[in-house]
Amino acid sequence: MTRLPQIGWLADGRRLHLQDGPIDLIVEARGAETVVRVAYEAAVRRFTGLLDELCKELPELRTAAQPDACGLNGIVARRMHDAVAPFVRDHFITPMAAVAGSVAEEILGAMVEATDLDQAYVNNGGDIALHLAGDERFTVGLVDRPDTPALIGTTVIAASDPTRGIATSGWRGRSFSLGIADAVTVLARTAAQADAAATIIANSVDLPGHPAIVRCPAMQIQPDSDLGARLVTRDVRRLPPDDIAAALAAGADCARMLLAAELIDGAAIHLQGETRVVALKSVGDVAPIPRRTTRTESLMHA
Repeated sequence: MTRLPQIGWLADGRRLHLQDGPIDLIVEARGAETVVRVAYEAAVRRFTGLLDELCKELPELRTAAQPDACGLNGIVARRMHDAVAPFVRDHFITPMAAVAGSVAEEILGAMVEATDLDQAYVNNGGDIALHLAGDERFTVGLVDRPDTPALIGTTVIAASDPTRGIATSGWRGRSFSLGIADAVTVLARTAAQADAAATIIANSVDLPGHPAIVRCPAMQIQPDSDLGARLVTRDVRRLPPDDIAAALAAGADCARMLLAAELIDGAAIHLQGETRVVALKSVGDVAPIPRRTTRTESLMHA
């Protein structure tokens, strides 16, 4: 018998809350009332049993991905592998790096397949799969840290833009990080791609061997972690300005390479009050919340 997830409404009565084990989704659809109801019913149907599907292949999902081979069977599991595959030649990465975005995509796909929606999104702990039709637009908030977020800027995604996925990663998030970024928010064509790329960029924001950074093996905190004995960041003490700049520059260099390879549409990288943004004009201008420390890089000019 399939275990039923927890299903409820948020206080506004518009957004659906779906939770099963570690998967915690906020779902919103916009359109005619009957259309929205059909979309939410489709979301619940697809969500039911999804965690069990992933658990069946969990050992393989926690194993380093291979660039040219995938032995996974589930639709979501294979999406996870496909999202991390572009990175495996140069980085250690497992399909789990794309799990949140891939789940969000799957639920959104079920909703869009079931009916015609003006706008919809599935937010899986900050990793968002987005659907936009017609002239719809979606405002993305950029935060300084995922655990206690404060808004540092916004960008707007239009239906005519290619971006349909947003993800945020960093050492303060719910997953482990090898780097020291407080937050890295990535825009990409899909939520799974954004999720994987955010992990890679966040890992690259680093100062190896720096005495202000506290690390420990991932398996000491979570014995079954896919990162095993790799050192993950547990604390970052106050850094001098030059070190902050160096770490952010490393992250921006990584983001620029992914942008050139068309693996992302843009990224915002935040560390101890400083922000770097690497973005294509096509994903919308980044409008920073006024603050002295925000810097913006544009790689495409109008």
